[in-house]
Order: sequence, then structure tokens, then C-alpha cells
Amino acid sequence: QVQLVESGGGLVQAGDSLNLSCAASGRTFSNYFMAWFRQAPGKEREFVASISGSGRTTDYADSVKGRFTTSRDNAKNTVYLRMNSLKSEDTAVYYCGSAARAYYRSRLTGDYTYWGQGTQVTVSS
Repeated sequence: QVQLVESGGGLVQAGDSLNLSCAASGRTFSNYFMAWFRQAPGKEREFVASISGSGRTTDYADSVKGRFTTSRDNAKNTVYLRMNSLKSEDTAVYYCGSAARAYYRSRLTGDYTYWGQGTQVTVSS
């Protein structure tokens, strides 16, 4: 059974940084793209960033490009999201997702089968 567990959320001020982690278990981690999504109150879950199984390919939403960085450590089955220069509009519950198909890259929530429980990030202005 695949399990994803996020950690690292919290309350910060605008301009601060925060690191999120997502620990995975239950499948060959390095075969799958991993992604970060977020969902603000009253809004749909939106794509934030993704990373290939090898870690060599990344993709970012325009809203976070240049501020957020995703990385992974396959030896630890963990993916990370480093968030710099946080803004109030970054406030949301952040989820990590594991792609449904091996070696498949997507920005669509429907292409990710497994999700973590989410971690709250609140940025005060």
C-alpha cells in the first residue's frame, strides 16, 4: 500500500521561507514523478511543481517559478519543496502526489493516484 506523509507546514510571515517534505512508501519511488499541489479555501487543487523519478526534470507553475524548488532523495524515498519569498497568496494546504503511471509527467490532479494528508501553510502579510 502506497503511503505519502507530508510535513513542514506552518505559519510564517511574507518574505519568509519554508521547507516541506513528503515521505513515501509502498512502491518503487524512483520510477514515478512526484508532484506538489495546493488548495486554498474555496478553490480547486492546483499544480505547484513536479519532479521526475531521477530528479533531473522539474516543472513549476508560473506563480511559483523562481521562488520554489522541488528536489528528491530516492535513498530516503522523500521529495522536498523549498519555498522562498513566500506571499500571502501562497497560503493553502499543500499536498504531495505520486503519479499513477511510471515515468509519466503531468500537471493534472487526475494523473496522480496517491496523495498525502496535506500540510497547512499560512503566510501572514
